[in-house]
Amino acid sequence: MTTARFPDLFGTGIREDNPLFDTDSYKYSHAGMFPAGTEIASATILARAPWGDLDEVVFFGLQFELARLAALRITQDMIDEAAPVLRAHGLALYVQGWQRIVDAHEGRLPVRIDALPEGSVVRPGVPQVRVENTDPLLWWLPSFLETRLLRAVWYPSTVASLSRAGLNVIRQMRVRTDGSDAGIAFALHDFGARGASSFESAAIGGAAHLVNAQGTDTVPALMALRNVYGADMAGYSIPATEHTIMTAEGPEGELGVMRRLLAANPTGLLAVVSDSYDLMRAVREYWGKALRAEVLGRDGTLVIRPDSGDPVEIVPDVIEALMGAFGATLTPTGYRILPPQVRVIQGDGITRTTIPLILEAMEARGLAAGNLAFGMGGGLLQQVTRDAFGYAMKTNALRVGGVWRDTFKDPITAKGGKTSARGRQGAFITGAGLVARRIEAIPAGCDALVPVFEDGRLLVVQRIEEVRARAAAGLATADTLEMVRAAA
Repeated sequence: MTTARFPDLFGTGIREDNPLFDTDSYKYSHAGMFPAGTEIASATILARAPWGDLDEVVFFGLQFELARLAALRITQDMIDEAAPVLRAHGLALYVQGWQRIVDAHEGRLPVRIDALPEGSVVRPGVPQVRVENTDPLLWWLPSFLETRLLRAVWYPSTVASLSRAGLNVIRQMRVRTDGSDAGIAFALHDFGARGASSFESAAIGGAAHLVNAQGTDTVPALMALRNVYGADMAGYSIPATEHTIMTAEGPEGELGVMRRLLAANPTGLLAVVSDSYDLMRAVREYWGKALRAEVLGRDGTLVIRPDSGDPVEIVPDVIEALMGAFGATLTPTGYRILPPQVRVIQGDGITRTTIPLILEAMEARGLAAGNLAFGMGGGLLQQVTRDAFGYAMKTNALRVGGVWRDTFKDPITAKGGKTSARGRQGAFITGAGLVARRIEAIPAGCDALVPVFEDGRLLVVQRIEEVRARAAAGLATADTLEMVRAAA
């Protein structure tokens, strides 16, 4: 059963699933603005620039949109509904073009989409998607689809790139301070569902994080990956408290709640938020003295969660206080680590900026990174924008009267920051990685953009295991050519 996103309270609503409404308003006027004789438009989607010091982009999420497009059929009812609404909006629907899609193509979208295999890691400037119409009478269609295609790529790719970067920082510090990156798949946990802008954002953004990790509390992501990427179970969570639980019996009852939680969970992982009243009292007096024997006697790990204060200061303080109560040993590389029955998770104030600051503060005090896991909420799923990597979809070439002509922009005021590529573009596989190159200059079999959708049909279905393998492999190079060919 599905529920409408916008219930029709007044009985005058329009269909939410009408794709003719899924574009920017100005797009409706463009069909008549192309040069006479235009037949095919060729456009690409890419990240144009690094996000600060983050210059590796994980391409992910297009398959969510392609699955929708494959199921889509334009109908007469959609045209009849959209035309008067847009007329009232001040624009005119290009009815002739949409009517051709209904009559000549049985409602299927006559476009070809070529894309990188999902999970590919590339530098900004490398095309990730190429879109062209396959019917020369529908030259305007690639541009019309820009809104939904760009939205389908920039958000999950940005989240996946952010997630991967954060995990790489944690991995490097764990190797340095612990001697290994054991358990890295659970070192960065997705806490972002409540901070996402919508259920769909939580599902798609949460899925993007799970390209790199396996820890999540965002259940919609599990549904999305099962349905679209064939994941039986893509992520895992553990029993954990919130302040509602910890404050249910007031300040005087906090210790009793903790004792009850340990008794009810004698084995396995258990996360307990501990800052409801006095964090350091909870750490030193409750966990470290009154409940010490129960904690050390468990067949599992108690994960203590600070949830307020400056995490750069609080996290090392809490870990050292726990070591004062529970002891510590040295890792192979000489850093202090808690006994396996005790760990810490920090879920407040976690961003791609604070993760390295916390880890550096721990390292300076001789604390192993393996003492700590991170929970990331709004910083993971919501504090991202299309501008982070400068994502754009641009038309690079038009075929007019049977002849291809380059199209590009190079605004002087942008000082090269918005210059677009000329001519039909591909992603050329070189020994040093993928680079943008005109299609005619790419040898056969060396374009990493492979056909994934054509004329309303999904050509390639990628599974989450394949996507994860590519992301884990790092920057796509000549070594990944076989992966590209296999996907094709």
